[in-house]
Amino acid sequence: MSDELILVNMKDEETGHQEKMEAHRTASLHRAFSVFLYKVVNKKVYMLLQKRAEGKYHSGGLWTNACCSHPRRGETLEEAVPRRMMEELGIRTEVKEVFSFTYYHRFSDICAEFEYDHVFVGRWEDKVTPDPQEISETVWVELSRLEQQMMDAPDTFTPWFMIAAPKVNAVIREEVSV
Repeated sequence: MSDELILVNMKDEETGHQEKMEAHRTASLHRAFSVFLYKVVNKKVYMLLQKRAEGKYHSGGLWTNACCSHPRRGETLEEAVPRRMMEELGIRTEVKEVFSFTYYHRFSDICAEFEYDHVFVGRWEDKVTPDPQEISETVWVELSRLEQQMMDAPDTFTPWFMIAAPKVNAVIREEVSV
């Protein structure tokens, strides 16, 4: 399947398609998704973070949510999300969309993210098998510790994570009543 991304307008209505690297070079608004996974241990909530592989075309070596990607041309979010969780983490679990947002971030003269990002949340209690081409490391971090790390070292996290994580943390806390 082609790595053509789905271009959208500010209402997330499809407007066309563009090859992935070209969409990032030209900063074209495109559909994306971010998956946040959590578990509860002894009444404490932990979030799964991944460290992006150094070889990624942007944000290599930064911490972010469990899985993030784009649906491909002709692919729905319902198809893309489980596909990428299996490809990146080697898992299948149910997730639900909790909100969406649009963000823009320029990484270099030739790379920017301009995304309409759909945010999904789910529980996972087991091991993951990260694809080393995508992920160099994973870790479970207790939510209050994570929030402190975000305050102390925001530049160690991806831009989209810094936007979405505070709202996701509130959703998770409400879900598990912690």
